[in-house]
Amino acid sequence: MADGFALALQVGLRAALAADAGVAALVSTRIYDEPPTSVTFPYLRFGDVSPDAFDTNCTQGALVQVGLEAHSRSTAGRVEAVQIIEAVKTALHRNETAVTVTGFTLVELIFQTFAAVRDPEGRGYTATISLRAMRE
Repeated sequence: MADGFALALQVGLRAALAADAGVAALVSTRIYDEPPTSVTFPYLRFGDVSPDAFDTNCTQGALVQVGLEAHSRSTAGRVEAVQIIEAVKTALHRNETAVTVTGFTLVELIFQTFAAVRDPEGRGYTATISLRAMRE
C-alpha cells in the first residue's frame, strides 16, 4: 500500500535533511520518527504531523503542519539546538525542489515558527520548528 501524503512527506523531508550538508554537519543522519533508547545527541525527531484537506472544485489538495524537534545535551545547550533548527529552516524553507514526495506534487513548503526550551529534566534543550506543506 502506498503512503498517504503526510507519510510520503515525512520520508521526503528526512531524505532532504539527511542530504543537506548544514544539517548533516550538526546531526549526521540522526533524524528519527522515534529515536532509539540509547540515542546519541544531538538529533532531530519528527514531532506532530497534522494534515488538513485543502480541496477545490477541480483538485484535491492538502495542507500539512509538520513539526521537527532538535534535541541537545551539549554544554552549548540552547545554542546547539537553535543552530540545528536554523539549519533545518535553511534546508527546507521555500525549497520544495529539495524534497521528493513520491506520488504527490509538493507545491509549497514554508517555515512558520520555532522555539527553544529547556527539557523538563533540566539536562538539555529542545528546539522545535513548524513547517507547512501544501500539495495539489
